[in-house]
Amino acid sequence: QVQLVESGGGLVQPGGSLRLSCVASRDIFRISRMGWYRQFPGKQRELVAHISTGGATNYADSVKGRFTISRDNAKDTVLLQMNSLKPEDTAIYYCNAYYAMNYWGQGIQVTVSS
Repeated sequence: QVQLVESGGGLVQPGGSLRLSCVASRDIFRISRMGWYRQFPGKQRELVAHISTGGATNYADSVKGRFTISRDNAKDTVLLQMNSLKPEDTAIYYCNAYYAMNYWGQGIQVTVSS
């Protein structure tokens, strides 16, 4: 059974930082492209960033230069370091693993507000 467990969300002031973590089942982590998506109220889920098994990364234009995705292969974990956060980054963030199909975490709230 594939499991993706997110942590690290919460409330932060504009300009602040948060780091999201996602621990994945070992069998899926090692063969999957890992990523983070987010969903705004009433909107479809959208890509934030993803990272291949080889470390190649891709970012949404809205987060380039502010967010960094990385993977810790020893811990089966994908990280999203979010800096210079803006109120418009407020959303539910989902961990994703893709190998032939999408697997999703349960989602975690990130709120950027003063």
